[in-house]
Amino acid sequence: MFDFFKKNTENNNQDAKGLRDSILQLVKEELQKLDGAEGYALSVMELYVDAGADEHFLYQTALYTTTPEKLKEEVQRIADNFALDLPKGWALEVLFTDQLPENALRRKGLKAGLIFKAKTAKASVTAERTDSQARITVIKGRAEEEQYMLDPRQGRINIGRENHIQANDGSFRINTIAFPDDEHNKFISRQHAHIEWDEKSGSYKLYADEGGVPPGNKTKIRTAKDESMFKLNSTQIGYSLSKGDQIVLGDVIVLEFNLF
Repeated sequence: MFDFFKKNTENNNQDAKGLRDSILQLVKEELQKLDGAEGYALSVMELYVDAGADEHFLYQTALYTTTPEKLKEEVQRIADNFALDLPKGWALEVLFTDQLPENALRRKGLKAGLIFKAKTAKASVTAERTDSQARITVIKGRAEEEQYMLDPRQGRINIGRENHIQANDGSFRINTIAFPDDEHNKFISRQHAHIEWDEKSGSYKLYADEGGVPPGNKTKIRTAKDESMFKLNSTQIGYSLSKGDQIVLGDVIVLEFNLF
């Protein structure tokens, strides 16, 4: 079913089917860089198109703009082929624009670009509450959201500067808890830390990632119990978070962890 990925796409962009195949190839190349957990964090896939008036109708036809669910089904098949666990209700948005966003993922020969966005669970008083649900609140510094809800089903929850970046190994990383790429956050790594639910201990564990351990930027916990400071010096050893603990990132961001 994926034979079209072997075609010479540069020669197929003159008709709607060839153009669609080229765009799906871009989607495939970027999705296969994500692992299952990263796939679960993806909630919105934005496809931007900056085609001129002479090609506008061609791109509209190629992308099923009158029946958008068909394109989403094609993308879902690609994700299934790579065993990517996309979350229920993920969205695909096709946006025609005069200029592609600077951070859009591109492919030569296409007047289109792709942006992945991580899901951000906002606090809700009507949300179902269990002993394993938690909340991260930004109490110092600026993130893309003021609060983030945690649920064991989320899997790995990445923390870092910018919400979608290319990791050192070439793969793409989605930061669910993300900070703007500005001067204030220069001491926050793009791969700073992550939180995972640990079934064995029945707790959320904080791990420092490559950019969050010495000699680079730092990851620390100020404990709620006695306000002592604990520093993560290894990417292999996690810290079990307790109610009221504060996560200190690069000495510029402070996050408070709470169960509810």
